[in-house]
Amino acid sequence: MFDAHVHIIDPRFPLVANHGYLPEPFTIADYRDRVAELGLSVHGGAVVTASYQGTGQDYLVTALRELGPGWVGVTQLDPDVTDEDIVALDQAGVRAVRFNLRRSATDMKLLTTQALRAYELVGWHAEFYVDASLLLSLEPVFKKLPAVSIDHLGMSTRGLPYLLNLVDRGARVKATGFGRATIDDVGDALRRIHAVNPTALMFGTDLPGTRARRAFELTDLETITDAVGDDLAAVLGGNARSFYRI
Repeated sequence: MFDAHVHIIDPRFPLVANHGYLPEPFTIADYRDRVAELGLSVHGGAVVTASYQGTGQDYLVTALRELGPGWVGVTQLDPDVTDEDIVALDQAGVRAVRFNLRRSATDMKLLTTQALRAYELVGWHAEFYVDASLLLSLEPVFKKLPAVSIDHLGMSTRGLPYLLNLVDRGARVKATGFGRATIDDVGDALRRIHAVNPTALMFGTDLPGTRARRAFELTDLETITDAVGDDLAAVLGGNARSFYRI
């Protein structure tokens, strides 16, 4: 497995309260223990920067170094980030820039500029944590971006038609956060995304599941298995490894 969505919360590094929220620590050791308890065989993944981690990069660079080969990072960038900073992060294993449109205000012009700059400099794609019902309003942005992924199945049933349109145009979707999304039938959503583009879905645990109604469970894996059939191996690893250029 490649776990395409993991949050590492290391108490050695500062956090930034988001709407008053600060999570409990979830270290690399905690992650490995949880994965072992679940009986998962994980060989690589993507460490994703959350809203409460701001734009500081020390935690992410340290996590990637300690996790070792097969792991990549997804970061948030400061508005004043330099080209040299981006190149250095790429050399450290970062492969995408994330935009959290659910937890913070975002300047769409800056978002577009950052995403294009990162892609042109080092080939990073842009990841979006957003309710898919807002995707239509983001169309002017998406038209300009060459590579995009959407977190947590787009979060809502209402946004699924917009998400499917984006998938048809090449966007990838993380099969993560089932206990976070408000999707009536997760299995149906997975099947519909997979039918549009079999390479679109990328499995992740979203551990530790901060602020979700529930964290990842093995039943989530069963739901994915039922939905994608013979393409399970690709969804559990191959699709994400290709998209993250591993």
